[in-house]
Amino acid sequence: MTASALSEKIALRIGLAARMLPDTDPARLLKVLADAVGLPPTEESLSGLKLKLFKAAADGELAEIDSDALKAALAVLKGEAEPEIADAPEPQPYQEGDMPGSIRIACASNSNEELDGHFGSCRRFLIYQVSASEARLIDVRRILSPDDSHDQEKNDYRAELINDCAILFVNSIGGPAAAKVVKRDIHPIKSPTAEPARVKLEELRTILAGTPPPWLARIMGEQAQTTERFRTREEEEG
Repeated sequence: MTASALSEKIALRIGLAARMLPDTDPARLLKVLADAVGLPPTEESLSGLKLKLFKAAADGELAEIDSDALKAALAVLKGEAEPEIADAPEPQPYQEGDMPGSIRIACASNSNEELDGHFGSCRRFLIYQVSASEARLIDVRRILSPDDSHDQEKNDYRAELINDCAILFVNSIGGPAAAKVVKRDIHPIKSPTAEPARVKLEELRTILAGTPPPWLARIMGEQAQTTERFRTREEEEG
């Protein structure tokens, strides 16, 4: 099938839907659609596509992706929804040492201050400094890598983007990507349901105010030894 066989509208939807799914490019999604509805996908054929078939098509190519993400992508494919990418929130001033006893957290996000992103497809990482008494947004790190980069390169790029963080909150993350994160001493925590990032941060603050579990106490000890001044991406690129 040539690119010209796809209508411009359908091609755009496929591109947008692919961006919403972890480790998925338009070619991978088109492979699934070819098995599910035939080529070329059309308004009519996509309108009848059900989630169960979408997930099972092409020998379960997308089976490991959680259903909420697949539902959202399917809605875009059908023209029932547009991906909502709200403006990023404004970070607050921060210098190393401002918040003693704090740790740095990354949240995968697509919209405002929401924890609603998948590691391989989120548009940005919200970076927070969190202590028992405060959770402060200190940086917003936008994804700038090319969409057509290989999965391994994408995973390395995204993991390196948050390499000064101790914990990553994310809706979903695949095994190879999780390995890249863990290799950098970042603890990934899946939170499958989209919700305000502040909800998770408040839960973490409560834990920090009490007796943190051993794994978190270890992380806090490692972060306390870090003395290199934090620099935002803007400063690094300046």
